[in-house]
Amino acid sequence: MDQEPLVEGRDYYIENGLYVFTEAYHLRRGSCCGSGCRHCPYREEATKQE
Repeated sequence: MDQEPLVEGRDYYIENGLYVFTEAYHLRRGSCCGSGCRHCPYREEATKQE
């Protein structure tokens, strides 16, 4: 992933003190991390890894 700084509202938002990464962030990242993220566009890949 590129070294561009994360931007609140584009890459993440804060909910109850926790960072929630957006779909845009995950698409820039380029792959699933397997953590079951709320906005993961790779959800099918994540379930295949389990």
